[in-house]
Amino acid sequence: MDRVLDEGGGCLEGRAITRSAALSQSQTQFRLLVQGVTDYAIYMLDPTGVVSSWNAGAQRIKGYTPEEIIGQHFSNFYTEEDRARGEPARALETARKHGRFSAEGWRMRKNGSRFRASVVIDAIKDDDGKLIGFAKITRDITERDAAQRELEVAREALFQSQKIEAIGQLTGGVAHDFNNLLMAIMSGLTLLRKRVPEEPQVMRLIDNSLQAAERGAALTQRMLAFARRQELKTERIDVMALIADMRGLLQRTIGPAWQIDIRFPASLSAVSADVNQLEMALLNLAVNARDAMPEGGRIAIEAVDQDVIGTVGELSSGRYVRLSVIDRGTGMDAETLARATEPFFTTKGVGKGTGLGLSMIHGFAKQNGGMLQMESEPGRGTSAHVWLPAAESNGEREMAPPSDVAFVPELPRVVLAVDDDPLVLMNTAALLEDLGHTVIEAESGVRALEILREREDIALLITDQAMPVMTGSQLIAAARELRPGMPVILATGYGETPADAASRVTRLNKPFTQADLNRAVSETVMELS
Repeated sequence: MDRVLDEGGGCLEGRAITRSAALSQSQTQFRLLVQGVTDYAIYMLDPTGVVSSWNAGAQRIKGYTPEEIIGQHFSNFYTEEDRARGEPARALETARKHGRFSAEGWRMRKNGSRFRASVVIDAIKDDDGKLIGFAKITRDITERDAAQRELEVAREALFQSQKIEAIGQLTGGVAHDFNNLLMAIMSGLTLLRKRVPEEPQVMRLIDNSLQAAERGAALTQRMLAFARRQELKTERIDVMALIADMRGLLQRTIGPAWQIDIRFPASLSAVSADVNQLEMALLNLAVNARDAMPEGGRIAIEAVDQDVIGTVGELSSGRYVRLSVIDRGTGMDAETLARATEPFFTTKGVGKGTGLGLSMIHGFAKQNGGMLQMESEPGRGTSAHVWLPAAESNGEREMAPPSDVAFVPELPRVVLAVDDDPLVLMNTAALLEDLGHTVIEAESGVRALEILREREDIALLITDQAMPVMTGSQLIAAARELRPGMPVILATGYGETPADAASRVTRLNKPFTQADLNRAVSETVMELS
């Protein structure tokens, strides 16, 4: 047989054999490469969807050996619900019509577990365009999706935290302004009561107005509790004694259709908290429990000692008392429970709740170093747990002086009153003048310093904290450079006394009464006399 030579004298038959061998080697290398891939399931399907090849990645991801799966229909990898909806057939039809199908969804492993998969199916056709099968690539994206969900949860938590912080700042600012308005109302009514004729109807109207103003002051304290800006008078509290004292009040508040069961251990640690805020928290929780059982029922109040090791929720290591209010009412689903402590969120309907109760309890508990924990199931009731730090065993309960005790200064004083709110400034001055003092008014810290330089007879400085340009604490620091021994009263509605104003400063909470102001003046003068 003659050998065919090309133009260069080479043998065409030999070159064809060489190309064929190279192609065969390339195909072998590609097959080995595909077979060796373990991060992707790569396999072939015949035109009907039956598995015809299987690589190592497919075995690792799906769990089947080649012997177990080759010859089986690829719909075995789909969930039962997807098979019922015809998803496998739809995937092949899409690939047949458009050349490719891609999607993400749940797939099944051999052991019955599910995994999240990214799937691509490519149609394979011969030179004449006839469909000869499908190439299928599957990637396990379970971990990626889990990481994405965790990121979304973290983002949502950050968003909620920022939202709560913004609302807290707004609430604190509104409460501060309310305090100033209430200061003007309460002080004006107090002075008016002293000056009008002793007519019973007039006195009754003034007293009613004062009570309304005091209720408004209690509301601002609740708002500040939510914003965690109210002053907390932390003291040692015997929880069992507190609940015993409150039982009558709680029962009258919720009504006779609901029975209160109190379950305490024989010995229980005292807690360190603000007694008024704790009473308010318990009252709110009891009312919530009542509303969850409109037909009546039992409300349990329990308390136990708990030792926390490490970090649990918002708690650090230490000993705590967990005070619980438990009902067997309607309960909450997971979505409602997740939003329960959001400010202004309520399920009670229009006019039946402000949505601030749980958020204020949350703020109170957190400010005291504890937390509010909620557990609930629809139809099985709700358990609200207030965690508070246990008081040290050698602590003593602080006793505040009775509010109606009047302290009278030995001599009238020349007082410099400073406040940027003209209503508050005018009424503070009027209260002091009514007590016999001489008052000089300043509408800013800058003006107050000018007066201090001009007047040597000023014996006492009383100043607001939140003022523009120069805050109360900044004024106090500057004033003490001029008068090192100057008695100072810081009047503020916010809870924290600034560190730079804490030394040798008497704090006076807004809104204050004339008796509160008189006591603060007397105590400040006596301490520094």
